Amino acid sequence: MRGKTIFLFPRNLLLPNSILIRDMMTDQEDISVVEPRPAQPEALVERRHGSREEMRCQILGVNFFTGIAQEAVDKMRDGGLLVVPAAPALIEIGTNAAYREALLSADLVIPDSGYMVLIWNLIGKPRIPRLSGLEYLRVLLMQSDARAFGNTFWIMAGEHSAAVNLKWLREQGIGVRAESVYNAPMYGKGRLEDPVLLALIEEQKPQHIIVTIGGGNQERIGLYLRRALSYKPAIHCIGAAIAFLSGDQVHVPRWADKFAMGWLLRILSHPKRYAPRYWHARKLLGILLRYRSQLPPFTGGK
Repeated sequence: MRGKTIFLFPRNLLLPNSILIRDMMTDQEDISVVEPRPAQPEALVERRHGSREEMRCQILGVNFFTGIAQEAVDKMRDGGLLVVPAAPALIEIGTNAAYREALLSADLVIPDSGYMVLIWNLIGKPRIPRLSGLEYLRVLLMQSDARAFGNTFWIMAGEHSAAVNLKWLREQGIGVRAESVYNAPMYGKGRLEDPVLLALIEEQKPQHIIVTIGGGNQERIGLYLRRALSYKPAIHCIGAAIAFLSGDQVHVPRWADKFAMGWLLRILSHPKRYAPRYWHARKLLGILLRYRSQLPPFTGGK
């Protein structure tokens, strides 16, 4: 009869964040190497996705994805709603009911805000990496299904933005049908509905819906579509990310995105437009210090 020996090794002798189990069949015994699993911090939410373990970090009651861009893109292949909350919008989580609902209902929330990640890594555990909406979009647009003609539907901020963005997409070899572009109107506050947009998407049934309008609105329209559509596309609310690539807004090079300097370049390009917005976002510090991983109580209206 063969015996079984189990060896326990310290974490630093194995690959980080992994469990190595290797069965070696010999004439004498089975040998299994198992890394002890450390206790998880309270803010870390563990979920299983297939055979893999997926880690999310709860900040202000929202489960932020802590993987890399390709992993996020892969997760969205089954459809759902992805949102990329920026600091100026995130401070409204306790006062804007529709925005709050969208963040809490999203299937994937990526930590795009460098300000939020910086504060969290100073005051909370575990430390998390930043994943920008710009990096996510770059990886998404490298996928064959996102490049296929007629397989994407784009919700743009207006005619000028649509023209600039479409020109850039065509230069990248990404074909978009004219009827697959929708210039979003000015949406009011609260929950929104857009039956015209809904009908266009239902008629075409694209695999990917990419929302490029401002934060606070894109999350609401994304949630509306996820609930109202008869099928389950991937809805990517990436905001101004494409504008940083196409030239519709100031260009954000890779080094600036890596160091979370996009906000500064936007302020330098249009001080009157963006400086007040990012100055207002300073309030996120107080909210994070007070509530940390917990969802702030709701104190606003619709």
